[in-house]
Amino acid sequence: MSSIQDAILPALSNPLVAGVLLAGGLIAVLAAMVRGRRRPLPDHPSALPEQAQPVALPPSAPAAPATAAAPVLEKTMTKASDLFVACLEEEGCEYVFGVPGEENLDFLDSLSRSRKIKLILTRHEQGAGFMAATYGRHTGKAGVCLATLGPGATNLVTAAAYAQLGGMPMLMITGQKPIKSSKQGRFQILDVVDMMRPITKFTHQLASADNIPARVREAVRLAQEEKPGATHLEFPEDVAHEQTTSPVIVASQVRRPVADDKSIRIAADRIARAKSPLLIIGAGANRKLTSRMLTELVEKTGIPYITTQLGKGVIDERNPKYLGCAALSSGDFVHRVIEAADVIINVGHDVIEKPPFFMKPGGCDVIHIGFRTAEVDPVYFPQIEVVGDIANAIWQIKERLSAQPHWTFESMVRAHKAEMDHTAAAVGDLRCPVYPQYLVDQVRKVMPSDGILCLDNGVYKIWFTRSYPAHMPNTFLVDNALATMGAGLPSAMASSMIFPNRKVMAVCGDGGFMMNSQELETAVRLKLNLVVLILNDNSYGMIRWKQANMGFADWGLTYGNPDFVKYAESYGAHGHRVTSAESMPALLKQCLDTPGVHVVEVPIDYADNDRILNKDVRELSAALPV
Repeated sequence: MSSIQDAILPALSNPLVAGVLLAGGLIAVLAAMVRGRRRPLPDHPSALPEQAQPVALPPSAPAAPATAAAPVLEKTMTKASDLFVACLEEEGCEYVFGVPGEENLDFLDSLSRSRKIKLILTRHEQGAGFMAATYGRHTGKAGVCLATLGPGATNLVTAAAYAQLGGMPMLMITGQKPIKSSKQGRFQILDVVDMMRPITKFTHQLASADNIPARVREAVRLAQEEKPGATHLEFPEDVAHEQTTSPVIVASQVRRPVADDKSIRIAADRIARAKSPLLIIGAGANRKLTSRMLTELVEKTGIPYITTQLGKGVIDERNPKYLGCAALSSGDFVHRVIEAADVIINVGHDVIEKPPFFMKPGGCDVIHIGFRTAEVDPVYFPQIEVVGDIANAIWQIKERLSAQPHWTFESMVRAHKAEMDHTAAAVGDLRCPVYPQYLVDQVRKVMPSDGILCLDNGVYKIWFTRSYPAHMPNTFLVDNALATMGAGLPSAMASSMIFPNRKVMAVCGDGGFMMNSQELETAVRLKLNLVVLILNDNSYGMIRWKQANMGFADWGLTYGNPDFVKYAESYGAHGHRVTSAESMPALLKQCLDTPGVHVVEVPIDYADNDRILNKDVRELSAALPV
């Protein structure tokens, strides 16, 4: 040791040697600092210079020999918001609908570099939520929407309930002030997670960047799992800016369990022994494979079917075995069809919808076929349950069941024919303002089989659900769960984005349209092709109808409207007005065939609603022989 010191110390006294050693040390320190700052982002190779991309060795290449002096490699660091976007990309997210705020800026910056996800900037958070929910309804994948904290988050509440009750998979992302240090006290701060808890399947505040992959995977999994619905993640701005080494979590391969053989045998045997079995198609049956299996079941057995509002189109309603839709709560022709059944096969029933029938002790047997066991209600307590994947359950029943010679459906068919005759008597009425029955008939004639009709919420919904035969699944979008106003236009916009080559029409009352009419600017900006019918009666028509039915004076539900033609044109859309019933069909066809956003004001005559729906229909259906 003393000999080494004797050799080094004289050398260090030489200024030239000391300078070289000092320079070498500084270079080593600078190189280490550069290596520490260069942290490539996972799944974002475009963020690195081309020459900095790591070169992967082929699987057969021998591993490089390690040397004792090799440094320990650090895990790749990335910003939390970049990781969040990478997780959404892994889930197959195509769009983020929303209105960003200050607390979302890290997320927005990360989203700007995504090659797979497009930001759809809307004019109101509610419109963004309705669009995301409709995306989920069409695709089965969670639609994603974005809002900031406080008022942005509260504006998503209605859309959350819309998706949750309607069974539409949706993930909401909201921002929040820093949670680890606060410089603004309680300004704009609400407990958004607690607010969302009663109206979502899952809600969580991200308190650590490391937990992002697991929480995103869980939120998407639960949103898409039967029954689909809304989930929510709160993403505070300080967490969004953190660094993390957590990797993206890939979704597992999973299949739903199927109904067991014994339950299938019990159900098939009871149907075979029935005198007049009837299928009722509900919201949970609105799945592609279930649609095909139900169609095959009806074709093989000849069992007739009716639908709830959310079950329309699951089986083509041009089928002679279709006997109507339960649009009214009671007293309609379709309820006479139900009364004639001694076994009801209730497929995809959800107590969220108004019940199409009411069970009572000593009544007919009910077979519940669903993803989950039945939610028991005073008017719903099925005797037989087939629980599991619905499409598979229907297939199993179809394989065991055949048409029985003792089945009879004459009284059911007679009731449906009476409804068709009653509707047909009014479709030729050419009055203006336009008669609802004529409107429904003409819209059906101009819309192709795969055209998508998106209804807002109003009294016209009853006319369309009763009299508009849907030909395919998810071509008749109606909200009979939350039944909110304002969703018709955003729903049509999302439909047009997802299916740009199909005809899309929104049908809105003047009240519902004005609740989210600002999204016309979004539709024009996105260069969408859609037609928006505004049924104008200068009032909240559904409530006026109920008011009349309850014997109250007509009061407190009328208002004035803008000039809808000029209103549409001010956004850059095409404005039209129906001036006669005779001219309406040609105008509708012209709008459907011409690219762009078309707004068509249709003056509507609801004067006979109370007489027809509350009196005539009930009296005529009650007079039918059983």
